[in-house]
Amino acid sequence: MRIRYSRWDGTQDPLGPELPVGELLEEISEDVLSGVDPKEALDRLRRRGLEGRFSGLDALLARLRAARERELERLNLAGPLEEVRERLEEILERERAALALRADEDARARESFLESLPPDAPGRIRELRGYRFADPQAQRMFDELLERLREQVMGAYFRRLAEGLRSASPEDLARLRDMLAELNDLIERRDRGEPVDFEGFMRRYGDLFPDRPGSLEELLGSMARRMAAMSRLLASLPPEQQAELRELAEQVLGDLDLAFEVDRLGAHLARLYPDLAWSEPVEPGEGEAVAPLAATVDVMERLHEYEELERAARQDYPGATIEDVDEEAVRRALGEEAAIDLRRLKRIERALEEAGVLVRRRGRLEVTPLGARKLGERALAKVFEHLRRDREGTHEARDPGGAAEPTGATRPWRFGDAGRIAVQRTVFNAVLREGVGRAPRLRPEDFEIVEEEQRTETATALLLDLSFSMPLRGHFVHAKRMALALHALIEGRYPHDTLYLIGFSDYARRLEPRDLAAPGFERVYGTNMHHAFHLAGRLLAEHPRASRQVIMVTDGEPTAHLEGERSFFSWPPVARTIELTLAEAVRLARSGVTLNVFMLEGSPGLVRFMERLAQLTAGRVFLMDDRELGAFVVRDYVSRRGR
Repeated sequence: MRIRYSRWDGTQDPLGPELPVGELLEEISEDVLSGVDPKEALDRLRRRGLEGRFSGLDALLARLRAARERELERLNLAGPLEEVRERLEEILERERAALALRADEDARARESFLESLPPDAPGRIRELRGYRFADPQAQRMFDELLERLREQVMGAYFRRLAEGLRSASPEDLARLRDMLAELNDLIERRDRGEPVDFEGFMRRYGDLFPDRPGSLEELLGSMARRMAAMSRLLASLPPEQQAELRELAEQVLGDLDLAFEVDRLGAHLARLYPDLAWSEPVEPGEGEAVAPLAATVDVMERLHEYEELERAARQDYPGATIEDVDEEAVRRALGEEAAIDLRRLKRIERALEEAGVLVRRRGRLEVTPLGARKLGERALAKVFEHLRRDREGTHEARDPGGAAEPTGATRPWRFGDAGRIAVQRTVFNAVLREGVGRAPRLRPEDFEIVEEEQRTETATALLLDLSFSMPLRGHFVHAKRMALALHALIEGRYPHDTLYLIGFSDYARRLEPRDLAAPGFERVYGTNMHHAFHLAGRLLAEHPRASRQVIMVTDGEPTAHLEGERSFFSWPPVARTIELTLAEAVRLARSGVTLNVFMLEGSPGLVRFMERLAQLTAGRVFLMDDRELGAFVVRDYVSRRGR
């Protein structure tokens, strides 16, 4: 085996092979066989995930809620104002200390000015802008505070757009103002249906956007989320603090001559993205840490992202699909492992379609014939696992019964083989080993036996009760799983045998394996064994030389029979229904068909009917736990087939 290695380019899945189709199919089998639509079965799988492989949407939702709660617990909405107040107080204390060391009138006048400052931070900053500090260090600290406020306010509205503004020149600020004005013009031109040159805009101002958006929509969406987060922060504050922070921001934007364009852009974005919870308050957290404005808006933006991801993960709105959950947002919120799990959830349907077990027709998902066969193989594998200690159910039968004919081929003899020795081939092997001219002495490795093909066949009609009581009592899934397992067994191990699937409720009709995986179940009344036995007899009559049997699975006595071509139903059953059903069963038995009946309920009426049927047909009747049905039927088929 040759293995080639290549550099990881970010597209490969580092956690191993593709999704295990067999396990996925097994996970949805319970729902599919109980009549659930395949789409809903996939939705349920996506919600719970695949244990040991990847988490589902429910686990993702729980992690998102926990992350949101942690953010809220740490959130201190008043933190930005507290930071400004603390810095201002530190600056003023230093200035007062310097003035206290002076005895001149100017110092006393300055102290009087400081004492008359407004109590709110914006008012103090407004008054101090024209004040010449006596202490040089206090002056530097105040200038640094103004620079930090400019950076924080710009970061609150535009995130990374504010990088580098600490040392921005008047020309840089003018360019920023021009960019905002041009962006507003682009929006208005687009609203009027006029062409917009986004590529030209990015050539001129792309260096201001480290994320390098690929379209105008992507750029506006990012800016809208940021400005909406700032509006939610303001809306979440008490009225006094809200007014204080708003005035502080307006001061900074006014100083930069950006207020008009920022207000204009905010109005456009609020109109274009009304679902971003503009000005919708959040519950105040209990955090005590003081964080700057931009960092607090970061938290508000993350909270909104958590809310959007929670909504998408709940999938409880019309038209919801797994594609609505943003993989990149999940990566930012919960990390790479959660993003990989989501990617696998999104691949489930495609993996099953590519494997050929599901197909979409006219917008609906359906189980394909291959899918039904795979369901049967999985069911059969589980049956054999259940029978792993019972060699009768799991060994390869060396003599499947009946006369055999040579195929013309031979094979080496193995210890325990029974069959005709291929004399010529055996002697030839000995001569070839010892050479010509000597009497050959045979050794065990020289022997070959004639390969033989089984000539006999078994024809089976499997009669499944599809009446409403089967799913109502919880028997439906086990009965379908048994039928699929038996079909897989015969198709794989006994290809010359024949299996007819017959479903019966008010009428009987032939089924294909894929019909057992079809969504829904019949809400009809009537257990028409009469029609089922009649149809089984017609089909088995096509195999006069085969060993023929009927396997019937039911949870109720016969309540319907055919009157001409119409079904007659009565509950409780009338005598004519019982008589016609027993007569059809006797006709089957007299034609050489063995009857095997599995009762999934023990009601008195059903027991009385089955006792009479067993007496009249010499058939076998079993009262069976539906959970053991598949194992019993498969084991019985293998053991009887090998006699």
